[in-house]
Amino acid sequence: MVWLALMAGVGWLFYGYTEGELNPNRVPQVTGAGEIVLKRDRAGHFTAGGQINGQPVQFLVDTGASQIAVPRQLAESLGLKRGLPIQLMTAAGPSRGYMTRLESVELATLRLNDASAIIADGLDPGTVLLGMNFLRQLEITQRGDELILKPLKKAARSK
Repeated sequence: MVWLALMAGVGWLFYGYTEGELNPNRVPQVTGAGEIVLKRDRAGHFTAGGQINGQPVQFLVDTGASQIAVPRQLAESLGLKRGLPIQLMTAAGPSRGYMTRLESVELATLRLNDASAIIADGLDPGTVLLGMNFLRQLEITQRGDELILKPLKKAARSK
């Protein structure tokens, strides 16, 4: 029994370490000045936990995406409605998507209401691309392995 408990403890510690490496921003850090500080993950990306329509999601900060892009599987589980079909040009080539609206998008202390988004095939089913229609309300600075997101005075709305 002691051996099993010891092995379970080691497994739990290893799982916590690898999860922290994969997503160091599960809960984004917010400074006293209201800046959101994201640490680069093991893959070199800036990911963070947030919410769409009050439901928890995982965001990938993507300055190359003009819109928030939600994977089809996640869009279905969030109950998002498909709008007009559109042709997308992705890094992997052309793809098809659908326009949709999000009641709210939240990242730490930032909230965007009534946001346009795209439901897209071919994305990692667990990751939402946080595009420029959200990011344009921020001043974005990269320092080493950190990405600092600072709300612009008039555009950002805090919770």
